[in-house]
Amino acid sequence: MTENAKESGKLVRCWGDGDKAMEDYHDREWGQPVHDDAKLYEYLILNTFQADLPREQVLHKREILQSVFSDYDPEKVALYDEDIVERLLQVEDMIQNKQMIKDAITNTKEFIKAQQEFETFDHYIWQFSDYRSLMEPGGVTPQTIPKSTPESDMMCEDMQNRGFKGLDSEACYAYMQNIGMANDHFDHCFMHGKKGH
Repeated sequence: MTENAKESGKLVRCWGDGDKAMEDYHDREWGQPVHDDAKLYEYLILNTFQADLPREQVLHKREILQSVFSDYDPEKVALYDEDIVERLLQVEDMIQNKQMIKDAITNTKEFIKAQQEFETFDHYIWQFSDYRSLMEPGGVTPQTIPKSTPESDMMCEDMQNRGFKGLDSEACYAYMQNIGMANDHFDHCFMHGKKGH
């Protein structure tokens, strides 16, 4: 660990300090390569909501989202109808946004179609980074971290053409960060340069 990743004996993070959910997500998940379809689906649902809501708000709703989306079982979620959508809006602590819920259901159906076409969603989604985790060779700072990239542009265009909803290029890039297709831990962060598992 470099000296700039230490501060008075404490770990220095890109973000999330002082919030247990955010710290755990930053330290254990963000930027770590994910190739398991079940986790890729979970992050797809989270990103469908994160596209229009702060990351912190969505992460604090992870348990309720897991519950209302059938423990992230895409085969079950793909069968959700309008009546179920209305019931989900009545669930305590659920994010009260009907369009986001409907987009999540649509994205679930498209997720399954991509699985069927490419054998795994992993094989579909990682093609946009040439099946590797992208890391900026010159390092990353709060000033240089991109909001979108040519790779996220390509991903966005393809996903929108397939019928995915609510995901622009910035949301696609956030998804790339969440599943480790892009590793954007800042230079001063103790996770900088770690390639995950």
